[in-house]
Amino acid sequence: MIFVTHVIPVNEPGQPRLDRAAVWEGLVLKADNALPFVPAMSDCKVVERYGEARFDRDIRIRGDAFRERITLEEPHRVVFTRLSGPILGTIANEIEGEGDDIRLRFSFALVLTGTPGNSEAEEQYAKTMTGDYIQALTATLNAMRRIAVNDAA
Repeated sequence: MIFVTHVIPVNEPGQPRLDRAAVWEGLVLKADNALPFVPAMSDCKVVERYGEARFDRDIRIRGDAFRERITLEEPHRVVFTRLSGPILGTIANEIEGEGDDIRLRFSFALVLTGTPGNSEAEEQYAKTMTGDYIQALTATLNAMRRIAVNDAA
């Protein structure tokens, strides 16, 4: 199993200030259409809605196709549960802290189908995936900042 968690501060000096509501709005937009937020993703389409806070989407990352069930836990967490594809498990995007000390945490616990745990293949994939997710975390925060600047204009 691959498990990674990474957190970054939301409000850094010289960057547009984001409150909790703006970060939540960004996470909801990302859940609905991750393409502006996740550089490694090439396709993202909602395929079925089960209400305001739960839906399925089909995505493609680095050529691999997945179906994910999205659960919005307003106002603090979005959970992505992989239903199909070569890598199964759970990804969480969470808002932590209060006021100017808001942080964005991405965590994932994933299993490569057909690959033994703690194998060289799993470790190599974990390195690539960790880089992709840290890049997605930064890209998500940057997209949220762009939205805030555009909304203020």
